[in-house]
Amino acid sequence: MSRAGADVEPQLQDKPQVQDKLQVQLQVQDKPQVQDKLQVQDKPQIQDKPQLQERHQSQSAHPEQPALRGRVFERTTPKTEGSGWWDGLYSQLFVLELETGRITQLTSGPWDVSAPVWSPDGEALSFVSKRVEDELLDADLLHFADVYTVKLSGGQPIGKPVKITASDLLISQFAYAPDGRRLTLIASDRVYGSGSHNRLYTVPAAGGTPELLAPGLDMQLGNAALGDMKSAGASPSPLYDPHHPQLGVYVLGTDHGNVNVYRIDGTGACEAVTGGGEKDVYQYTLSPDGRYMVTAALTAERPGELYRVDVRTGEELRLTRRNDEFLAELEVRIPERIAFKASDGPGIHGWLLKPAGLPQGAKVPLILQIHGGPHAMYTGVFSHEMQTLAALGYAVLWVNPRGSMGYGQDFAKACRGDFGGGDCRDLLEAVDYALAAFDFIDETRLGIGGGSYGGVMTNWIVAHTNRFRAAVTHRSISNWLSMYGTSDIGISYVEGVIGGNPQEHAELLWSKSPLAHAHRIETPLLILHGENDYRTPISQAEELYTALKRYGKTTKLIRYPGSNHTLLKSGKPSLRVDSFEQVNAWFGQYL
Repeated sequence: MSRAGADVEPQLQDKPQVQDKLQVQLQVQDKPQVQDKLQVQDKPQIQDKPQLQERHQSQSAHPEQPALRGRVFERTTPKTEGSGWWDGLYSQLFVLELETGRITQLTSGPWDVSAPVWSPDGEALSFVSKRVEDELLDADLLHFADVYTVKLSGGQPIGKPVKITASDLLISQFAYAPDGRRLTLIASDRVYGSGSHNRLYTVPAAGGTPELLAPGLDMQLGNAALGDMKSAGASPSPLYDPHHPQLGVYVLGTDHGNVNVYRIDGTGACEAVTGGGEKDVYQYTLSPDGRYMVTAALTAERPGELYRVDVRTGEELRLTRRNDEFLAELEVRIPERIAFKASDGPGIHGWLLKPAGLPQGAKVPLILQIHGGPHAMYTGVFSHEMQTLAALGYAVLWVNPRGSMGYGQDFAKACRGDFGGGDCRDLLEAVDYALAAFDFIDETRLGIGGGSYGGVMTNWIVAHTNRFRAAVTHRSISNWLSMYGTSDIGISYVEGVIGGNPQEHAELLWSKSPLAHAHRIETPLLILHGENDYRTPISQAEELYTALKRYGKTTKLIRYPGSNHTLLKSGKPSLRVDSFEQVNAWFGQYL
């Protein structure tokens, strides 16, 4: 499978250069260079006229027209987080013959393809694609994707791809059963938008309507855990043991703060294969004989390592020690699990990390961390972010408020249309619980921070309470109205989370925007944002920063060139280090 590249990221310097005052450092050279980190200035930036690129030709372009200067878009969503602005090309499927090096294109047309899987006999390739034959429909606005199969003979396609699934499911991964007669799908019905569980379906390989397998299983399939110790990406596909297919299919499952491998058989019975303490399994594969599974997993004590698991007994053996030298120089703190009942009923689960070297009777500040999503999940595994704060003497609290994955479908959908309601209460009540349960926390020195959805929730909370002395928001949202039209997922995300659009529900979207309440923020607020963020565009940070400065609030905006929405999780190491230093300095100054 091949994908044409989009924008090329600028070359960044290894060491950030920062001035004391809030101003951009400008360099005039023959070859422009971009700094690792820029701080916002009081005066507007003035740039030369942008260099416009010629439009790439594709099925949607008009070849009879002369080349245009500038980018021309006809699709609803012309940019994608991590890829940049659409280049007019589509992902297509190719086969490379290893012996001859010959490449054969199998698909074409104005549709992207993904997740290719060979049939067991090697005579067909199946893939996922969102295809719309009706020109009146907009594929960017439709939330389904189907499986298609193309037959091969001698490496050459036989006819056009055939649609296998007839459904309204959003299929993300799939696998062939070992006999090649059926497909097992991981898919969402999108009833609750992005808050809908991924579930397991089966369909004949020849085509048909998918049937739900394990209808009583109330668990998100796949890995919905967030963290800064693994790269972002799709969960691995389901796996079968080719020698014992009757045992069922192996999948990842997100459940109560852990991600483990589960085996689901033909009756829908579900059994955990991995387990034992805090765990985030993010990759797995089977040995050729099917007896052992090798997983890549994070634990509370260690960053990612490889483990061998006996699928019959669950016995686990660590295979790698890649982080031994690194860990020997650190004092890794193990978080304590906490759980409490929210005031209106739901059980809330999370963790508290005690600071290093806590003297008897001492009081320390507490920092509440909020995850993104909102339909994601925190775990209790190793995290640079949490461990760094604890090493500096802070108690660190993180929980999974309603809207998080891992606690059933009803819990996951509970925040939809209720932004700033139950989810906000869960977070504030988590702080109340920690203050009551741990006598070493100084209730007068509370901090708060989060990214993405955790960032907009941070913005919302400090606009509605002054109980926090310092706050950090990164990759955040401040204005739901502008988010709707500038984010790569603005339409579906805003309509799903808030429940409206600017044309029909402008008052609702504005009332739920932290920007509308920014004049009430008294908490010193540090704003971090990547300039190439297409998920929550940097304009969200700029709008909030401008409002805070207008009203004389204590704030700082730090812009990271060449960085996208994964800045603090998998961005350039030098920028990640700098962001940690900025956060640590901010809390050190105000907390």
